[in-house]
Amino acid sequence: MRRITQAPRPDRLERARRMGFAFAEIEGEPYWDETACYAFTAAEVDVLEAATAELERLTRLACAHLVREDTGRALGLSEAAWALARRSWLRGEPSLYGRMDLCWDGSGPPKLLEYNADTPTALFEAAVVQWEWLQCTDPALDQFNGLHEALIAAWPGLGLPRRVHFACARDSVEDQGTLDYLRDTAMQAGLAAPALTMDQIGWDGRRFRDLEEQPIEAIFKLYPWDWLLAEDFGAHVAGAPTRWIEPAWRLMPSSKAFLALLWALFPDHPNLLPAYLESGRCGGPEIAKPFWGREGANITAPGAETPGPYAGQPRVWQRYAELPCFAGRYPVLGSWVIGGSPAGLGIREDATPITRDTSRFVPHWFQPEGSA
Repeated sequence: MRRITQAPRPDRLERARRMGFAFAEIEGEPYWDETACYAFTAAEVDVLEAATAELERLTRLACAHLVREDTGRALGLSEAAWALARRSWLRGEPSLYGRMDLCWDGSGPPKLLEYNADTPTALFEAAVVQWEWLQCTDPALDQFNGLHEALIAAWPGLGLPRRVHFACARDSVEDQGTLDYLRDTAMQAGLAAPALTMDQIGWDGRRFRDLEEQPIEAIFKLYPWDWLLAEDFGAHVAGAPTRWIEPAWRLMPSSKAFLALLWALFPDHPNLLPAYLESGRCGGPEIAKPFWGREGANITAPGAETPGPYAGQPRVWQRYAELPCFAGRYPVLGSWVIGGSPAGLGIREDATPITRDTSRFVPHWFQPEGSA
């Protein structure tokens, strides 16, 4: 694994615009960054893929443990939220996608930092934008990226009706871009995919309805379960027949407290970092994360603390594993899981060891085995 500096394509923003990548720049700063890329060997990609598959296996074993022992409240879930998550798991409701954030420098086992199991973004740029870049710059190389095909193949296996609504919060360009991309994959899979914003979802006393008063039988929501259930809207979810993607059981791995459960169930696993619900037990420097924090907010790490809206939440303490540093940049490897299987890689890097909403997305490639 190595970081390579390069000259960006002069027409990169125009190319992004043509692909519908509306947030290639955010507030005048580049988000999609072609001034560098990461190069891997085929063997390193195999390591990442295997680690992702193993972590997904552990995640599902841990969810089954929580349901069997009926102990999901330790994740910071209310009684109502836990009942919903538990019922969703027992029904076997399938998951479409998730993103594991890994710490790795190409040596030793990759370590799980957290699992974005409910509303992960950075998908369109991982699936489409970096692939277009590779095909333009050097199509003889390869990329750990079967995301687009995997998403199209996954939709029919979710057991959904032919019409699936798609919704996200109003006024989020990044969320809207992710939602539009997922809608496109669903339509390529043969589904009708009308779009809404979350505030356009109606309730008639028995079921959720759209703006045309059509019943919402199934919906993909790019909106966190913990937000949804905290609103008046959420009180109707348990009694409605609507299918939700991601399903409610994804509340379990979405809580950062799940990291402590994984360590308790699988201590010393090579892909896990020590994590506890109490400080001082990790055997070294620690990082504290709020249970439902996002985008690096309210993180306390050695020598650093970030602001944010989650300061009042309970926290989990995880052994601090500083990200590798390449030319002053710290990459997080976002390994994607589609339909329960590893499917691709996206890399965000920051100028600090804590990845925040100001991080940049950079592409990657690997040399296929047997090529010159």
